[in-house]
This record gives sequence, C-alpha cells and structure tokens, in this order.
Amino acid sequence: MSGQKRDRPWLMRTYAGHSTAHDSNALYRRNLAKGQTGLSVAFDLPTQTGYDSDHVLARGEVGRVGVPVGHVGDMRTLFDGIPLEQTNTSMTINATAMWLLALYQVVAEEQGADIAKLTGTTQNDIVKEYLSRGTHVFPPGPSVRLITDMIAYTVANIPKWNPINICSYHLQEAGATPVQEIAYAMCTAISVLDAVRDSGQVPAERMGEVVGRISFFVNAGVRFVEEMCKMRAFAALWEKVTRERYGIEDAKQRRFRYGVQVNSLGLTEAQPENNVQRIVLEMLAVTLSRDARARAVQLPAWNEALGLPRPWDQQWSLRIQQVLAYESDLLEYGDLFNGSAVVEAKTAELLAGAEAEIAKVLAMGAEDGNRGIIPAVESGYLKSNLVASHAARRARIESGEDKIVGVNCFDTTEESPLTADLDTAIMVVDPASEQSVLAALKQWREQRDEAAVQIALEELKATAATTANLMPATLACARAGVTTGEWSFALREVFGEYRAPTGVGGAPVAVAAEPGGELAGVREAVAATAAELGAGKLRLLVGKPGLDGHSNGAEQIAVRARDAGFEVVYQGIRLTPEQIVSAAVAEDVHCVGLSILSGAHPELVPDVLHRLRRAGVEDVPVVVGGIIPAADAEALKAAGVAAVFTPKDFGITTIIGRIVDEIRLANRLQPWAATLHGIEQQAATS
Repeated sequence: MSGQKRDRPWLMRTYAGHSTAHDSNALYRRNLAKGQTGLSVAFDLPTQTGYDSDHVLARGEVGRVGVPVGHVGDMRTLFDGIPLEQTNTSMTINATAMWLLALYQVVAEEQGADIAKLTGTTQNDIVKEYLSRGTHVFPPGPSVRLITDMIAYTVANIPKWNPINICSYHLQEAGATPVQEIAYAMCTAISVLDAVRDSGQVPAERMGEVVGRISFFVNAGVRFVEEMCKMRAFAALWEKVTRERYGIEDAKQRRFRYGVQVNSLGLTEAQPENNVQRIVLEMLAVTLSRDARARAVQLPAWNEALGLPRPWDQQWSLRIQQVLAYESDLLEYGDLFNGSAVVEAKTAELLAGAEAEIAKVLAMGAEDGNRGIIPAVESGYLKSNLVASHAARRARIESGEDKIVGVNCFDTTEESPLTADLDTAIMVVDPASEQSVLAALKQWREQRDEAAVQIALEELKATAATTANLMPATLACARAGVTTGEWSFALREVFGEYRAPTGVGGAPVAVAAEPGGELAGVREAVAATAAELGAGKLRLLVGKPGLDGHSNGAEQIAVRARDAGFEVVYQGIRLTPEQIVSAAVAEDVHCVGLSILSGAHPELVPDVLHRLRRAGVEDVPVVVGGIIPAADAEALKAAGVAAVFTPKDFGITTIIGRIVDEIRLANRLQPWAATLHGIEQQAATS
C-alpha cells in the first residue's frame, strides 16, 4: 500500500423513480440502506414538461420513466422519512427545475431543515433539451431567465446547492463527437455565466461563488482512452475559461466538478449480458484519472435496452461501483496518467478542436449583438451537426467499421439465463398506478384553498411580466398548493411555448447510394413502388406521440428515408394521437411510423390505430419503433401494427426496406424482393 492518504469515494447514485411518490420513496429508502450515498431522482415526462397527470398529453406517460410530482404533497411523500438536510439529492429536471426546487425547499422547511445546508443538484440545462432530449417548454430567452433567477437565488439562500448541471450526457447520445460534447457544453456554461453576470442580480465580487457552484453532467462511452482524455480536456478548458474570462482567482472555485452516468446509448438488446463489461469499462474512464475523476457516478443497469430495470439490476450497478471504490487500491494513488505521451497528445487534440468549435459557436449572432449559444440553437446549426454526427456513427456500425460485439460481429451466442424469461427480466409499471395518481390529484385540488392558489398564480404571472426574480413567486405557488401544470401554464401564458428545430432537413447524406449497395436497392424499390401506386413520391410520416422527447431514433429514420427517396413528414416531438392522424390524412401518407421510448406504447399506439380507422384510413400501414418488450410487440401486432422495430434492429437501411414492403403489402403488391426476383427471371429468359 502507498503512503498517500486514501481518497474519499465519489458519490454513488442510481437514477431511480417510478409509478408513484409512495413507491419511489420505498425504493429510495432501500437504495440508501444498500450503501448508496446520494439520491438521483428520475421524474416522469409530464412532470418534466410541465403537465399535470390528467392532461391529454400525459396519457400513458404517468409514472413510466420516473416519479410523478404534481404538487408539494407528492414531494412530501417522495422524501418521507429521508432527512433532506443530510441527503445529497440530484434532480434530473430542466424546464420545470425552478418549480421542483421550490417544492423541495418547502418540504425541507417542513422537516425543520436549514435550507442553507441543503446539498444537491438541479440539472436545469435547457440548451441540451432543445438539442437532444426534448423536455423544453419555454422559448430560449425566458428559459435562460429562469436559470439565471435560480442561480442568483441559490447563491444567496442555498449556497451549497448546484443550481445548474451543464449536461453533455445527452449530447453524446444525440450523436456528439467528443469535441462537440466539450464545445457545446462549454458554450452553454459560458452563456449561462454571462447571463448571470449581466443580470445584475449577483454582485461582481460574488461571481466566484456562482462559478464554484456550476457543475457538469457528462457521458462516458466505451472508447476508454478517448473518454478519459476528454475529461482531462474538459478540466483544463474549464480552468482556462473561469480564470481568463471571469477572473476567478480562487483555485477551489475554478475546479471542474462533474457527475457522470456512463453511456446508455451503447447498451445492446442483443446479448445484453455484454452490457456489464461495457458499463465497467466506461466507469473506469471517469474514475482512474485522479485529476479528472468524477465527483458523482451513476451507472445504468445491464437490461436498460430491454426496459425498466428491477431493483436487483440497479443493485448490481451499485455494487460495481462499491467493488472498485472499496476493494481495489485505486483511491490510494495519485493520477496514473500524468506524464503519458499518449494521454497528453490526445487531450491536446481534443482541447484544440473544442476551442475552435467554441469560437465558431460564440461568434454566431454577433452582428445582432447576440453572442452566445442561443443563436446557434435557434438557427438549427447545433441540431443539424448532432443529427449528422449521429447518422455518420450509425453508418459506421451498419458497415461494420465500428464493431459492436453481439450485434454486428461475434453474434453467435448461447442462450442467456438472464433473459430466458423476458417478461420477468425487466420491471413493468402497474397500469393501475396511473389511475391512483389521477385520483390523488383530483383529491388534492378538492381539498386545497382555491382562492390562495389563484392569488399565487396571478402573482406569478405578474412577476413574469417584469424582470424581478421568479423564485419567490414560485415558492408562494408551492406553499399555496399549485400544481405542476398550473405553474407551467401560468408561465406559458406570459412566455409562450417553443418548438425546437429538428435538424433533419439540414443533415447531409451519411450513406452513399453506391451501385449494387443496399441503399441503392431500397431507392429503386421506393421509386418503383411510387410509380406502381401512381404517386410522385412515397410519403412517410414519422410521429412522436406523447411526451417522449428522445428523438434520436426518429431523426435517423427520417434522414435515411429521405436519402432513400421518401418524402418525409416529420413535425418533431410531443404530438397527440389526434394530431398525428390529422397530419397523416392531410399529407395523404403511405405509411405512419411511430417512435416511443418511454414505455407509453400500450396506450398511445392503439389510440393512433383507432383514430386512423375512424378517419377511414385502412390501407396505410403503421410501424412502431422503441424499447418494446417482446410480449408488447406481439400485442401491438395483434392490434394491427404492421411491424415493430427495437434496438436490435440496428440496420436503418434495412428498416426502410421493410417499410417499403409493408406499404406494398398494404396495397396488395408483391414484396419488392419477390418482384425483383420476377424481373430478373424475366430478363434471363427473354
């Protein structure tokens, strides 16, 4: 053993929450009892996007990907018996971050806590929502104001809280290269710090306190060396920016503070047991280098590509962290990579690339006096870059250039006992829990002081129309019993809503239609089928029903379908089944493709099918893609879905080809492969 004092382990979390506040509270208590040292709260999509559980868009989404928190009573139940003054809580919440922090503070006060001692994090990074995850609500200007107000409030009142977690995690999942991940996250941080500085809410001499509470949330992929060097580049760049741009002299305030969840995008449905070693390798990238070690780590579970992990699966991921931290000698040594020529060269390369991209982004909008990342968001520049990078990555996987063990190579396998019974290999949310949430919400509204609610909401709207800090009015709403939807819709009245650019139109071709290649064959099938149907072009509607904002898969289907010769109708995220059917009828499409990753498919897909039939649309096939268990896939097909695609269907061009055949079958035409075979036979005998 070395003579150096052993370092403290990082905070260990699992991202958790589901069904109801009561069920999630029980889960949190069990996780803490197992040695978890921090909580990471997953909120359901209605909570994240500012809807009450009984809103039409919330149907099928309540309690699916996280816990529903509709008011202070739910927050009270969520943390019942958990002393908040002694708990480090991370909340993955963005558009409604101010609201959830207000609820958290009120519950802490009810517990008798000193709010100045509260520790934890609100993610609160709206830029990455516009680019990758889709839970934005308000336009960029008001969203930055909400973030600025929260930062100013917490610095003054909750000084140990991290009011924003600049989140590059989802940028990588949306296709970002390491250079793009560093650059766009750093541009977001710079834009936020500039906004706080320019708001006048924080005295210049206290900007060091603001910088000292900025944290980051990053992604660690399986390319171990590159990911570890990325973190070293991140740390070096943050040191430079905070010292040179903001004049922060205190080295402690300049420290790059980050938490991490390792890559979920790379987890596979095929041979999912391989995900365990992927998770371990990715964790090492953010823990081995002491000078760039994560302050908090949460690991996904091996079966997340299949569905919602069970408590046992999350325990396995927690134990992986504990073995490294407590059984190995890692924490007894300094940085293992200092002096490595390979690491220094790769870090310098990433740093140079990121600085060049930062300069480009921050210069956008300069002619209008509007520097920062927002012009790059509004123009679609950032989104198009991410869609293009993701398309290029998918093309490398399909070609075999990027090897994924068990997917495009080494796919011969023994039967896995872990997945022998797929119905029990994941956790299924009880559909009855949604009804219990709706009943409790109704009861909450009936029992509260309605006059006090309306007074608080009017004060919130009045404050939003000024430049005053919105946190006090939000706290008043929380105390009065206002609901999540009521808070957000009051601000929607003042700020409006925002639909972010999709990035599909500007994405370049990722796969060339080389003669004899698969894409060329599909292009031929698309053109021939359009001619046989008497249509100028085949039209595909790509729809995202419900509140699932993870649009990466839908965007890649849209781009490849476009490159195959389809006319693609893609209106972005957050649509009702009624809106999707209306678009399908108005655009006279030949196929409807639905993308749902939230688990809401049992509710939303049959609704779309029913509405199509009611509209008299009988010959338009509906295909569905997402994280869909096998039993659910069979049920959807029985209900009338033509085809179901899951993460194991990694060949996008192949998927487009199958869509063409579903269109042909629906119109009583032979499948294209059979037609092509007939043409070849005819040519051979003529």
